[in-house]
Amino acid sequence: MIGLLIFVHISGLPVTIMEPDGALYAGIAKHMVQHHDYLNLFVDGQDWLDKPHFPFWMAALSYHLFGFTTFAYKFPAFLFLMLGVAYTYRFAKDLYGEQVARWSVCILLTAEHLVISSTDVRAEPYLTGLIIGSVYHLYKRQLLPGALLAAFALMTKGPFALVPIGFAQIGQFVFTKQWRELFHVRWLIVAMLVCVFITPELYALYQQFDAHPEKVVFGQTGVSGIRFFFWDSQFGRFMNSGPIKGSGDPSFFLHTVLWAFLPWSIFLYVAVIAFIRKGRQAREYYCISGALITFLLFSLSKFQLPHYLNIIFPFFSILTVQYILSIKKEKAFRITQYVIIGIIAVAIPGLWALYRPQINFVAVVLIVIVTGVFIWLPLKGIARVFFRTCLASVALNLFLNGLFYPDVLRYQSGSAAAFYANEHLKGGAVGFYRAHSYSLEYYLDAPRLIYDSLPPGPLLVYTTPQYKDSLVALGHRCKVLQAFPYFPVTRLDLQFVNFYTRDSAVDRRLLVLVDSF
Repeated sequence: MIGLLIFVHISGLPVTIMEPDGALYAGIAKHMVQHHDYLNLFVDGQDWLDKPHFPFWMAALSYHLFGFTTFAYKFPAFLFLMLGVAYTYRFAKDLYGEQVARWSVCILLTAEHLVISSTDVRAEPYLTGLIIGSVYHLYKRQLLPGALLAAFALMTKGPFALVPIGFAQIGQFVFTKQWRELFHVRWLIVAMLVCVFITPELYALYQQFDAHPEKVVFGQTGVSGIRFFFWDSQFGRFMNSGPIKGSGDPSFFLHTVLWAFLPWSIFLYVAVIAFIRKGRQAREYYCISGALITFLLFSLSKFQLPHYLNIIFPFFSILTVQYILSIKKEKAFRITQYVIIGIIAVAIPGLWALYRPQINFVAVVLIVIVTGVFIWLPLKGIARVFFRTCLASVALNLFLNGLFYPDVLRYQSGSAAAFYANEHLKGGAVGFYRAHSYSLEYYLDAPRLIYDSLPPGPLLVYTTPQYKDSLVALGHRCKVLQAFPYFPVTRLDLQFVNFYTRDSAVDRRLLVLVDSF
């Protein structure tokens, strides 16, 4: 079962990189390799100060091995996610035994947003592996690897990555009244090691920003990259006082978990309540402390996104499994999970009928095989319900990765235009004119230019129908080489998903050969 679930995550690796964030990050790492510059982060030729360097360094290393491909961008994130799977297993086994460890891995690999993160890759797969890995090593008193993984997490997301790591340890010692452990000198050593290990990030930020106060960043000069790393990128967002602002809702993650941790979210809530009721009788407090404190801080933050929760899914998985295996009467578990399985069973053909993706016979055959195994599964009791739930998740995500997302990404005009240009216009530079696409920039095997106004001469331009008409009105000769349907694929709505109303939701982007009179 674990092998099958890993295969589901692998099935997301060939899916075209999605805009905006995935394609943006892929392009930043591509710029690193093309310009042999691994210290400075650039977007559209401008200094970029938003995320730390570690995921970009990993992607750049992968590009050196595999070239500028979809697989090369996603593969390092997949490896770090698998690292998280391995550490979840080892941590759960030490805390609760072999069965909890194996089932925890199954829940982690089927948590819906974690599967999505293997398809739409951002920073979270890296963090998922690094955070649980650091917690495990610190739990084992292995300070060097624990500090190293914590430093990598810090260089992936900033100081808030230390919250689940730190509070997992703090909560354990506070609830078990191990005050000497709480103030042990080893934590000073860990802090010093982390400071040493993050020096590459601090050096890169200093070189790009602090050493150049004349640079204009966020509309102002004198911006410190190091200050942004330690404060504005995290605490500034938390208190909404930094350059990047949001509007938080304290209940946001409570209802986000309902779908992000499917198909286990109901029993996650029950498991947390049951754990709190245990009080002093609990076996350990690492998982509840690392998960709940992080959850509460994210809920109080003014800047919230669903994928933020992925980093604590290993803790959630262990908490959920140890509760499921403690259930004396399985009726409630069976009814709840079969209702969820029923929803999935209706959702797959329902979405198929509503959206009508192009048929991928391999994906269809795999879904049929998984359905057959679901019916045949020779288990009884809670185990039968548990593994049937896992198989329902497999069927759902094989449908998404094998049929749904590949078809949806035909409407990501930037990548579609890049594939067309690479095949039919080999080596021809493409200029953005009043339209932009990070996926075109990443996938294009030719120079990419940006025009505010068009220079003389024949030019290949990526633009909208409206701006093509404006060029004609200005006296340019325009020949449309190819039109591409456009929709922001990470913001799906019913109008787009509905086959009958999709055309009214879809815009167009054009590749145009422009010449002047």
